[in-house]
Amino acid sequence: MIDIFYNYLPQIIASVTIILLTPFSKYVLGKVIRKYSSMTLKSELRTLHIIRVINMLVNFTCIVTLAIIWGVQPQNMLVALSSIFAVIGVALFAQWSILSNITAGIIIFFSTPFRIGDTIHILDKDTPIEATIENILTFHTHLRTKAGEQIIIPNSLFLQKIVSVGESKED
Repeated sequence: MIDIFYNYLPQIIASVTIILLTPFSKYVLGKVIRKYSSMTLKSELRTLHIIRVINMLVNFTCIVTLAIIWGVQPQNMLVALSSIFAVIGVALFAQWSILSNITAGIIIFFSTPFRIGDTIHILDKDTPIEATIENILTFHTHLRTKAGEQIIIPNSLFLQKIVSVGESKED
């Protein structure tokens, strides 16, 4: 029993370190995102969505790191991940679309020049839209036209459009 413990001592120490660093990493990243959010006047709801996505990425990284520490070969993990993604893709039919919307939501959070409450003009040849941004969520953005119509645009599509920004009412 003691021989087994000593044979796996480096893996045990590394695993304990990773398991202890994971919550600390989530805490620090949460603080950084909240600080950025307060400096750029982002809404609390948007901030919570981004923190949730970042926490999932940290958890995934922790699991992959633990698997590598315990000797799972990277090519075996790649096969397992591709199998999992294939099952998810077949089950949901839009798996990559979902990932692109989450990624676009993070990009919109950190880099776009508009906020909730801004009046925007989407310069589309077929359907130009003038609306106020009501909410920006992880997967989609809610807009409200002057006529009161609510428009919901997936973030990946919203990020691809040419957007002209008007005045901000609130955030």
